[in-house]
Amino acid sequence: MTRFLLRRSGQALVVLWAAFTLTFLLLQALPGDAVLIRFQSPELGLSPDQIAELRTLYGADTPLWQQYRATLSGFLTGNFGYSLHRGVPVADSLAQALPVTAGLTVLAMVAAAGLALLLAAVSALTPLRWLRSALLSVPSLFISVPVFWLGIALIQIFSFRLKLIPVIGAGPWESLILPVATLAVPISAPLAQVLIRSLDAVQTQPFVAVARAKGASQRAVLWRHVLRNAVPPVLALGGVLSGELLAGAVVTETVFGLNGLGRLTEQAVNFQDAAVLQAVVVLAAAGFVAVNLLVDLITPLLDPRLAHHRSPLSAGGPA
Repeated sequence: MTRFLLRRSGQALVVLWAAFTLTFLLLQALPGDAVLIRFQSPELGLSPDQIAELRTLYGADTPLWQQYRATLSGFLTGNFGYSLHRGVPVADSLAQALPVTAGLTVLAMVAAAGLALLLAAVSALTPLRWLRSALLSVPSLFISVPVFWLGIALIQIFSFRLKLIPVIGAGPWESLILPVATLAVPISAPLAQVLIRSLDAVQTQPFVAVARAKGASQRAVLWRHVLRNAVPPVLALGGVLSGELLAGAVVTETVFGLNGLGRLTEQAVNFQDAAVLQAVVVLAAAGFVAVNLLVDLITPLLDPRLAHHRSPLSAGGPA
């Protein structure tokens, strides 16, 4: 286990470095000068000498390799630089936006997992073929719905038509209901598809036949024996989909006016705020790596066979 953690930690550092480097190069390749875009407006009344001083302050005149080294050194020490648009340290902007996005994505993943589990359980337990066929088609419908359209449709139905959830003046928890649903529905689709297929595959295993032969009911077999062995593929997919959740948060937070990382990213793109974009990408990559590492640690607890197969590698020789 120690070697496994060290190996995965090394891989995580490589992924974060690659994400940082690729983002830095792409931002540098963008057309235009972000400092000039921000400060060359006639309304500010800055002289050319003052603009030149600002370019020096933000390091825009230094060679590319020096900018890379300075930016990387700052990230390693927790200094993400200053926002051109906001004029404050990037760390302060992240500290304000991160709790909103983190709460939204965690709740959305929990809701998506619950919805996928509900669809899979009803599909496995129902004796009606037409209902099972209908449930099998639901994930395909969910995954085809665009996030922005779903968010607008939910606002139109539940806020304007039914007046159940207000868009303006809602409480902290009430304001998260529709955004969470907007993110959860598309994510639940692939989770439900994989879980249904995994349940069907596990139910053909011999130990399931033995449990049924002992007189266990279909429901007891599903919850006690089948589900535990069917969950690991869903967990692995959930780790991959965590990145899609962060991408969906950009659109969702814009539609619902939430001041999270998505809204911060949108503003940074509009104003070419490279420091903010760099920090958001690295932070998203760190969250993605952390979630997948957690999935790798939890999966063997659900299926001990995976830990057994991994033990010879982690021990450095035959078990």
